[in-house]
Amino acid sequence: MELTLNNGVTMPALGLGVFQSAPEQTTAAVEAALAVGYRHIDTAAAYGNEREVGQGIRKSGLDRSEVFIETKVWVSDYGYDQTLHAYEKAVGKLATGYLDLLILHQPAPDRFDKTVAAYKALETLLADGRVRAIGVSNFMPHHMEQLLDSTTIVPAVNQIELHPYFAQLSVQAKDAEHGILTQAWSPIGGITFYPGWGGEDRRNVMQDPEIAVIAQAHGKTPAQVMLRWHLQQGRSAIPKSTNPARIAGNFDVFDFELSTGELAAIDALDTGVRNGPDPDVAREERFAMAIPEA
Repeated sequence: MELTLNNGVTMPALGLGVFQSAPEQTTAAVEAALAVGYRHIDTAAAYGNEREVGQGIRKSGLDRSEVFIETKVWVSDYGYDQTLHAYEKAVGKLATGYLDLLILHQPAPDRFDKTVAAYKALETLLADGRVRAIGVSNFMPHHMEQLLDSTTIVPAVNQIELHPYFAQLSVQAKDAEHGILTQAWSPIGGITFYPGWGGEDRRNVMQDPEIAVIAQAHGKTPAQVMLRWHLQQGRSAIPKSTNPARIAGNFDVFDFELSTGELAAIDALDTGVRNGPDPDVAREERFAMAIPEA
């Protein structure tokens, strides 16, 4: 299943995410995903595993043109010249001559002038043919309006926290208004149960009884139901796993369909509560993390 971006580039709707995948596990996870049928891998400079993603792609035996590679520029590399260099670092680690999609990892509103300069560097990379599409991540509607007022090219993608407990409808609406594809990170609610996130009273969306009922009706897992929910509503989703069985299971979502009522029941689970970091809050220490040259 492919989605067409606002510049005509097509992208597989379902991809493998590698957030928090240890470098020593990432190569095998990517290789396993590509063997199952994935053709879209999402990584980021800040994940520290771009090199291993590239190794997994090469070990798969697939031609470079068969795999859609998406990565992200970290905040410490924002600025026009810095972001052009960040691209060079990324393609050097991935060992690929171009990127399919390059996005800014955070809006970083405490230094938004640098964010705008970074995006203008993405526009240059796009014009030069070094990337096929450009976009952003974690941009709220007010960030998006600020960016659009200062730049020329509308982002192709906005990657945000999005799962049944946090659907971010206002962000989805703003994206749709501008023809921007919404891409879900933590699409099966991993952020609701990742170690170190949330609190003692957090709810694990994977254990939601409403989703369990729907999953049982289709002979599928809760994760598969959530991924199908994203796909049927026209979003891109990038579930993360390093477990070969779960990687395969997350891709086995094209042989069933959720009813209108089931989609509405999942929609109704939205709590409006963010689980990940607030994009409007500056995280100076985290933002200062330097991305190695090699």
